[in-house]
Amino acid sequence: MEWRERVAREKRAAFAGETYWGRPVPGFGDPAALVYVLGLAPAAHGANRTGRVFTGDRSADFLWGSLWRTGFANQTTSRHPGDGLRVEGLWVGAAVRCAPPANKPTRAERDACAPYAAEELALLDRVTVIVGLGKFAWDAAARLLGVRPLPRFGHGAEHALGDGRTLLGCFHPSQQNTFTGRLTEAMTDAVFSRARELVDAAAPPARAGTR
Repeated sequence: MEWRERVAREKRAAFAGETYWGRPVPGFGDPAALVYVLGLAPAAHGANRTGRVFTGDRSADFLWGSLWRTGFANQTTSRHPGDGLRVEGLWVGAAVRCAPPANKPTRAERDACAPYAAEELALLDRVTVIVGLGKFAWDAAARLLGVRPLPRFGHGAEHALGDGRTLLGCFHPSQQNTFTGRLTEAMTDAVFSRARELVDAAAPPARAGTR
């Protein structure tokens, strides 16, 4: 908490004229979501500045670019609330709701924020696919879902939960991953295309005479 508020006071030079959000960041998306994406934590000068998860930095644009290409979003960028971004069939949250130092949340922070993510997921009662962005979020999602032992994380990893839902793994779209080529656009698109396949497979067949 102290860190997120200090960042909001001191600011980055490029955003010196802006008012930072500097509070816990809620999830964002379609309340009727079928896919729930769980990220790591708000970026100090991204979501902690704008107040919307995965908004205002390069990681955000990388993620939303993929969500646009796979049909979940109406645009490729997420710059600030009110920028026209709309999401269909998907919700994005974070395992930790406050920006942590060096973008490295602790297990204690994860556990303190877990009830918020659990309540969010419970309210999104149509979700059939959960995507964990990075091992930290993958493990947090597995804990939320009561999976024991924790399944092994990997990019493209897939774990059936036994209740019709599926946990998918994706490398986090951090600059450390995207700038080095560890995570590419094609790799990210493959995960969200798979999420769409699973959602479509889980959908009940249309009744005769309906559209």
